[in-house]
Parts: sequence; structure tokens; C-alpha cells
Amino acid sequence: MKLAAVLARLDAYEKLVRLDKPIGILLLLWPTLWGLWFAVRAVPDWRVLWIFVMGTVLMRSAGCAINDWADRGFDSRVARTQDRPLAAGTIHPQEAVLVAATLALAAFMMVVWMLNLATVGLAVVAAVIALIYPFTKRFLALPQAWLGMCFGFGIPMAFAAQTGDVPLFAWLLWGANFFWVLAYDTEYAMVDRDDDLKIGIRTSAILFGRFDVAAVMACYALFLGAMAAIGAWKELGPAYYSGLFIAAVIAGYHWRMIRDRSREGCFRAFRHNHWIGMAVFAGVLVDHTGWKPWIG
Repeated sequence: MKLAAVLARLDAYEKLVRLDKPIGILLLLWPTLWGLWFAVRAVPDWRVLWIFVMGTVLMRSAGCAINDWADRGFDSRVARTQDRPLAAGTIHPQEAVLVAATLALAAFMMVVWMLNLATVGLAVVAAVIALIYPFTKRFLALPQAWLGMCFGFGIPMAFAAQTGDVPLFAWLLWGANFFWVLAYDTEYAMVDRDDDLKIGIRTSAILFGRFDVAAVMACYALFLGAMAAIGAWKELGPAYYSGLFIAAVIAGYHWRMIRDRSREGCFRAFRHNHWIGMAVFAGVLVDHTGWKPWIG
């Protein structure tokens, strides 16, 4: 009986930090990997790579815990989130705060001990932005824009960790990623729009209204256009543009998923964004390692 209780508690913690739903980790990780490879135009140091991968997992998990704490009064009233541990009462609010603080501290200590001061400073800024995000849906008409700032911060951190500097290139890449986040998080918001309207939460899906699908596709176009412009500026090769082309095809497929605005289709499109991030990274990886399988 005691073992069963322990396992149930561990399962609740796993759901609190969404380790059972790794899509958020992947959406946060892909731009970070772009930054790591772009910063050195080669394979990054494995120790830096390990720190950023682990830091991504820890900070996303901490963000989920603090998000559920902030939304504990709303989640029980939304169909998609009513079974989350805090909403269901299987975890106390104080536990969620403790879990979030512990995970964030672990991630921060990794950065302090192993990386430079510039990266530490950016880590503090990223943590503050992440902490504020769960509350933005109460007063911002476009909280997804705040998330866009947060989910791309691994890019300037990657440059700072490896070069000690954050050039204009890094911020332009961060800006391009902003539009990708706005696209997929609007798809996510479309899933809960009916519930959010009832409880008074603000989201991009509500702000865009009947133009939501057009807004999502416009954000995809801005993201891919910006990434193409960055590639032209840095004189990247055909492998990079092949990755962007595949990403564009996937984004076009998302229109078919969300055009009728069904909960299932919008949620499936949101989760499918993992493939867009991976396609872009594959192009960056091949371009920067010089592996050109189409040549001899």
C-alpha cells in the first residue's frame, strides 16, 4: 500500500512538470540547438551541449509547475486542463512552488558553475520572463508574445556561452523564432478558446477572432521568411534552405488541420510543430557540418 502511494505521488509530480508530455521540451530545445550550432558554425562542445539540453528540460519543467500554480483557479474550469494535479487536488499549491523553485535552482547552478558571466546574466533575465509569463494572460491581450520572448532565450544564451558575446545575428534569430512561437501557441490557444472566453482569460486566439487561422499562417510566413533572410545574409548553403522548405511544407499542412478550428485539429497542429523545429535544425546541422550526401 505504501509503495502504491509513493508511485501515485511520483506520477502526480511527473504530470505536474509534464514529463509525460515532452512536446514543450522539444519546442524549447530546437531553437536552442539552432543557436548552439549557429554560434560556432560547427558542432558545439559536448559539455556546453549537455548543459543546455539539461537546462532546457529543467526550466521547462519548472515553468510548467509555476504555470499550474498560477492557473490553479482556472484549470479546473477548462476541459483540457481539469485533470492536472493541482486542479484535481492531488498536489498542494505549496508543493508546486517548491518543485518549481528546486528545478529552477538546479538549472541556474549548472549555468553558474559551468558557463560564463554573460550567460549567467541572460539566464536571470530568462528566468524572470518565465516567472511572469503565467500571469500575463490576465492583463495582456497577446500573452503569446510574452511566451515568444521566453521560448527563444536559449538562442542568445547559446551565443554567450560559446563566444562570450551576443551579436546582432543572435537577436535576429531570436526575433525570427518569436513568430514561430506566436504561430504554434495561437494554435494551442484555439483549443481552449471557448473555455477561456467563459472564465475571462486573454489569448491570441481570442484577440485574432475570425482571423485566427490567417494570423497563424502569417506568423509561419514571417518566421520562415526571416529565417531565409538570415540564411542569405550568412551565405548558407542548399542544405539549410532544404530544411526551411520542409518546414514550410509542414506549416502548410497545418492549415488543413486548423482551418475548421476543431479542438482536436488545433491541438494536433500544435504538437506537430516539433517537426518544423527538427526540419530547420536538420538543415542547420547539415549545412554547418559540411555533410553533403548529394555530392559524390
